[in-house]
Amino acid sequence: MQIEAFDFPLPPERIAQLPAEPRDAARLLSCLGGRLEDHGVLDLPELLMPGDLLVVNDTRVLPARLTAKRGEAKVQLTLHQDLSLLAANHGLGQTDRLDPYRGQDRWLAFAKPAKKCRVGDRLEIGPRLAAQVLARDGGEVALAFEHDFDHLAQALEAYGAMPLPPYIKRDGKDDRDDQRYQTLFADRPGAVAAPTAGLHFTPRLMAALAKRGVGSAQVTLHVGAGTFLPVKVEDTRDHVMHSEWCEVSEATAEALVRTRQAGGRIVAVGTTSLRTLEATQGQPGCIDTDIFITPGYDFGQVDLLLTNFHLPKSTLFMLVSALTSLDFMQRAYAHAIAQEYRFFSYGDACLLERFS
Repeated sequence: MQIEAFDFPLPPERIAQLPAEPRDAARLLSCLGGRLEDHGVLDLPELLMPGDLLVVNDTRVLPARLTAKRGEAKVQLTLHQDLSLLAANHGLGQTDRLDPYRGQDRWLAFAKPAKKCRVGDRLEIGPRLAAQVLARDGGEVALAFEHDFDHLAQALEAYGAMPLPPYIKRDGKDDRDDQRYQTLFADRPGAVAAPTAGLHFTPRLMAALAKRGVGSAQVTLHVGAGTFLPVKVEDTRDHVMHSEWCEVSEATAEALVRTRQAGGRIVAVGTTSLRTLEATQGQPGCIDTDIFITPGYDFGQVDLLLTNFHLPKSTLFMLVSALTSLDFMQRAYAHAIAQEYRFFSYGDACLLERFS
């Protein structure tokens, strides 16, 4: 399909700069049954059915934005893929390119300006953290980190900043982002962007869902910064997704089977959970996935999706258009804009039902 088909007018003021307080005070547009109904996130239990299963992403965002120096030159680094997590069984054609750089404390990163990073250069980040440039491809570099911490994650906590998406503007660092850009479920460090649908959940909302008889299970997809890259081609067939590491546990795979057998529905919390379930087909194990879902895709694992509102011509808007239809999503987004819903990472949510 032509990328232009996924365009729509979005006033800049509709992109949320700050999250709702409290988290579950965000608005929720229900798109169930082909109808558009305005709700709040706290209404989610009433919109779901006993026996449904929420599937959340338990990844934890690393402070993956770093300022480095090569001599007197400054380089901004945004880590986006942990090369130690490349799954041997992914079968997606990435192994040959990345195998030479695979290893602990080795990452792919976007560098700005990348021309300051030559192969073999040593980038100084702090007294206890440095990185060697192993390779460069355009604006992307492969780095091997050197540090004296027990784990690289500790070094990033000491020297890194939260990698907020570029459309969230800050005059300076806002310490609230350190907590608010993590979900209630954040447990396994590795993401460099938040699975933002999960940002709406609070203990009281989870308690209300449990009381309603809605279960929950976890998957992991370490979100990469590639999720923010614009689509620069004219046809969806020409777009290449960055791969991301994901995993489904034995316990979650069993919960999916039990839910199906009992007649319950699978509710993905966020596009990352949906992509994990579809890429793995709900089977236990870990893979690297570059799954790209566009209209015409045959969903096999997910019945409903709770997700935020996405940007025009983005891969995420293509995904929600595949779950329902492009015409329906254009109508739903026009309603959301007219009703002043807040868009993207810190914005409001919508609940979508897979069209048969």
